[in-house]
Formats: sequence, C-alpha cells, structure tokens
Amino acid sequence: MEPIRILIADDHRLFRVGLRQVCETLGGFEIVGEAENGRQAVELAQRLQPDVILMDINMPVLDGVQATRLITASVPAARVIMLTIYQQDHHVFEAIKAGARGYLLKDVDEQELIRGIRSVQQGAALINGDLATRVLEEFRRLGQAAEAGELAKLTRVEMEILRRVAEGADNKTIADQLGLSENTVAKRLSDVYQKLCVDNRTQAALVALRRGWARLEPD
Repeated sequence: MEPIRILIADDHRLFRVGLRQVCETLGGFEIVGEAENGRQAVELAQRLQPDVILMDINMPVLDGVQATRLITASVPAARVIMLTIYQQDHHVFEAIKAGARGYLLKDVDEQELIRGIRSVQQGAALINGDLATRVLEEFRRLGQAAEAGELAKLTRVEMEILRRVAEGADNKTIADQLGLSENTVAKRLSDVYQKLCVDNRTQAALVALRRGWARLEPD
C-alpha cells in the first residue's frame, strides 16, 4: 500500500516534530511538508497535494479555519483534520463549515490519532465524543421546518448511502454493500449534498444524525 501523505500545519516547531516522530515511527505515513502558518499551509497543500492535513486552528497570517476553507476549495482531495487545544463550540462549527473532515484535541493519544488519520483518509468523518455531542446539539437547534421536505427529496438509494456515510463508511464500502459502482455512489452522494444544502460528507453525516435518519452504534 502507498503511504498516506501528510502535511503538518502548526506554528509550534516542537509540536510539528512530535507529530512527525509519531507518524514516522508507526509507519504507513509520509510527512511531505510542514507549515508554520496558514498561508504557508495553503501554498504547500496546493503544491504537494497531500492526502491528509493536520491543521492547527490558532496560527499567524491565516488561521486554520481560513486556511482550511481555501484548501478545500483548491485541493478538494486533501482531507483536513483540525488538531487543536480548543474545545469551544464555535471553533468546531466553523471548522466543519470550512470543510474539515475531522476535529481532534491535541491531548489525543497516539493510537487514536493514527486511527483518525486512516479513517479520514478513507473518507470517514471524525469528531471525538464530547465534541460530537455538542455539535449534534447545535445542529438540532437549527431550523426544523425543512426537515420533512429534506427527507422527501431523498430517494431510497440516496437515503441508504447517507445512512452509511453517517456510520463512517467510505465510498468503496458503500458501493460493495449496495451493489453499486463507486462512481455511482459518488454521483448520488453529490446529489444528496445538493438536496440537503451541504458542502461535504461531514456536514451531510451531521444532518443525518441530527434528523434521526442514522445512528452511531456504540463501540
């Protein structure tokens, strides 16, 4: 298997060194670059085309949310994981709206970080337990008037794909489960985004969980 290519964006050199050591020690990863501010992260992402970006929120020049917004627009294949000390709700919500695929706190243990990188690289969404609960509570407070209309818009196949996305399945797994091609799954998922007025699978998964259309099974 090809190693997962990672870009690290953090203004603290020692933290970048620590992340590099963790990833390189465990194997299966290649650190392709390091950025010390948000602008540099955008430039390196566009030039290096990494699979996963470990992004700090509080950085000079451009913060992590602004950088993520620019990266997801210009390098859509790159998957951003926000790795930060901040637990405040608005940071989480802004990161998701910017297109981040995951949000982990910096005190996460090494094994959880590695699992998270692999999971996000395969297409899953990633938010740790306490943060996920608060995110879901916030989304529950958003307008519910359109809920029935959203449900009616989705075809049976689209709903099945959405449920599996919310459960963390990648497109290949969904295709195998439903007897579809990966291209068909990707196209149907794009239709789901449009119907739900969301931009990515993380947002779509959160809508499905908030609406009760899908449930996360306990480990």
